[in-house]
Amino acid sequence: MNRRWTPFFCALTLAAAFSLVHSFALVEAQSTQQQPAQPAVPDAPKPQAPPPMSDVKNQVTPGSGTQATPPPPANSPSSSSGDEPQPTPSTRPPATTGPDEFQGAPPETPDSGAGVDAFKTQFVVTTNAVEVPVTVKDSKGQPVAGLTFRDFRVFENNQRQRITFFTVDAFPLSVAYVIDQSVTADVMAQVNTSLGAIQGSLAPYDDVAVFTYNNGAKELTGFTGAQSHRLEAVLALSKATGREMSVPVTSGPLAGCPITANGDCIDPNIQPGRSAGGPFLSLPKEIHTLNDAILRAATEVAKRPQGRRRVIYVISDGKEAGSKATTKEVIKYLQTNKIAVYATLVGDSARWGTGYLSRFHLPFEMNNNVLIKYAAETGGQLDAERSSNGIEKSYQRLADEARNQYTIVYNSHQPFIDGKYRSIEVRVDRPNVEVTAKRGYFPTAQDVH
Repeated sequence: MNRRWTPFFCALTLAAAFSLVHSFALVEAQSTQQQPAQPAVPDAPKPQAPPPMSDVKNQVTPGSGTQATPPPPANSPSSSSGDEPQPTPSTRPPATTGPDEFQGAPPETPDSGAGVDAFKTQFVVTTNAVEVPVTVKDSKGQPVAGLTFRDFRVFENNQRQRITFFTVDAFPLSVAYVIDQSVTADVMAQVNTSLGAIQGSLAPYDDVAVFTYNNGAKELTGFTGAQSHRLEAVLALSKATGREMSVPVTSGPLAGCPITANGDCIDPNIQPGRSAGGPFLSLPKEIHTLNDAILRAATEVAKRPQGRRRVIYVISDGKEAGSKATTKEVIKYLQTNKIAVYATLVGDSARWGTGYLSRFHLPFEMNNNVLIKYAAETGGQLDAERSSNGIEKSYQRLADEARNQYTIVYNSHQPFIDGKYRSIEVRVDRPNVEVTAKRGYFPTAQDVH
């Protein structure tokens, strides 16, 4: 190329380059004008040191938690941030001045995984329903019929109770017959003759168990149908000979000990004065385990279902001696399990005069008639009969009284189950009537409905 054209081309190249750079600058300026301006990012706040604990010593009370926090100042960041309205001082909750007693018991906490299924509303009604069978008789000893609930007044621990259930319908019976085989032979013969009338006094829907006792209780059969052949056979097997009453010999040649050793009698029961010596002969004690027999029968009767009248029927003279259980303990068990004791008194307890004196207990002597206590405390009845015909009629009479009673139910005002004895008194708004009902009870869980 000619050297004279070289400066020309250099100038043209520089002009083109300058024009290209200028074009890029114009494009970048136009794009910058179209985009909005970005706000400036403020600096992060500086970390602040926590307030000293001495500032909160007047804000925390042991057992009460923190006190009400005063509202923040108007120029604080928390008051200016957001658009939510702040509550006025009149709508703030009052400051806590003591422990929170509103919650009371802690809420129910379901197991892990139960979730919403455990969130249920349950209505549980716990009442202590007390059932009181009542027998009402007139001055001639005849049952009084036609009474309504308005004629009755029920008191528990001297406090009037509201009757919640009342009926005059007959109840099926669950009867445990307890036959005394420790009576004398002549009395036992009368009892043996009358046993065949037991089935005739019962209904087909009743059930019966049979127990006997002499020196210890014995179960002959568990509960079976009242009209079954099994009961008929068991009643035949329950007959016994009784005891032969002999005149005790305390002096003379027949009063000596048949076998002696070193001048003493081998049998300590007939040793004169026993080990202490002396001129008096200690006669052998009689054994009548009536308490043990009633308790043995009660443990079976208590298993009978609800809706049946639980009865223990005793055929005895009422003598008690040698039982392991006390009368008080057995009565408590009967009152706890709603069991009534009915009895036909035979022997000495059925005789005029002697039967009345047998109610009293002489010191250092056996109880001549404890059945009076059993019947009075459990709401049962007693009949005293001296003949076989009278004993047979008493079976039917007492069974009808146990079945056809006024049944009263009320809800006790006492705490649910406290294990304490509660007295019961039933009054009837009729003149010259005799009211028979249990005198009290011990609450149990089976009363809950």
